[in-house]
Amino acid sequence: MPDSPRRSPVEHGFPHLDTVRSAITALYRRLSADGVQRFAPSLAPADAAFADADDLHLGAQRVARAMVHHYRLPDARVIVAFRSMEHAGSVELASGPEYFVELNDRFRTHRRDIGAALSHEVAHVLLHRLGLEFPGTRDNEILTDTAAAYLGAGWLLLDAFREDATSSQKLGYLTPEEFGYVLAKRALVFGEDPSPWFTSPQAYTAYTEGRARALRDAARAPLTAAGWAGRRRYARDRRSVSGVPGGAYTFEAGGDGLRVAFPCPVCHQWNRVPVRGRVRVRCALCRAVLDCTT
Repeated sequence: MPDSPRRSPVEHGFPHLDTVRSAITALYRRLSADGVQRFAPSLAPADAAFADADDLHLGAQRVARAMVHHYRLPDARVIVAFRSMEHAGSVELASGPEYFVELNDRFRTHRRDIGAALSHEVAHVLLHRLGLEFPGTRDNEILTDTAAAYLGAGWLLLDAFREDATSSQKLGYLTPEEFGYVLAKRALVFGEDPSPWFTSPQAYTAYTEGRARALRDAARAPLTAAGWAGRRRYARDRRSVSGVPGGAYTFEAGGDGLRVAFPCPVCHQWNRVPVRGRVRVRCALCRAVLDCTT
């Protein structure tokens, strides 16, 4: 997991959004809707709390055990060590039953962020056990960040984001706003609000920006919640049987009439339904019920 050097600019915005959405879809496909629901509620702040007076290794083991329990990992003991390295951490993904995590030496004196680093590394263990991975290091790390955040422990990664006039810190591959987006997606599914847990003002700001982007997913045609402009454009595209740039929806003409295909705003699985006015659609993957005006 990368650790942004101090005094270096932190990337902002949503440059990895397509991969993030694919990662959410992959989680639902591998775990099922019921499987995702097993990860409620999120990891409690007390389970990752780490005081300066705590013993370094005993405290790290305690937080690692909390991560193992939260990720529903069976009989997985995580041994945590510290050494000098370029990145924030690494994990040895052997067959188990023990997993070895190494964290950057700087966490010896930045103990409040040990939970954040472990949320990412133990998520690697979970994905390894699930046999879930993306090709290429970059996309696989984005999958890991997304899994950590969507499954309830990665809010710590966003809370580790801090930035001022002279220094900056960010853990993970996702931008702060992308972490906010994933956390907001989770919050909408589980009905929880992670914002009171943030100790970093910059994390709260990134969460609100990510949440605004997540809410836009649920307000795109053919969803009934789409605004006037979106509904008007949808009607025009429906007449010409054309889609829109950016993948909001596409039309398919067939022997049984016109159909519209669009991504579910929850899991981003594409659904195809007949064009016949007001309908309620149940997503085949996450089982979300979607009100549509097709």
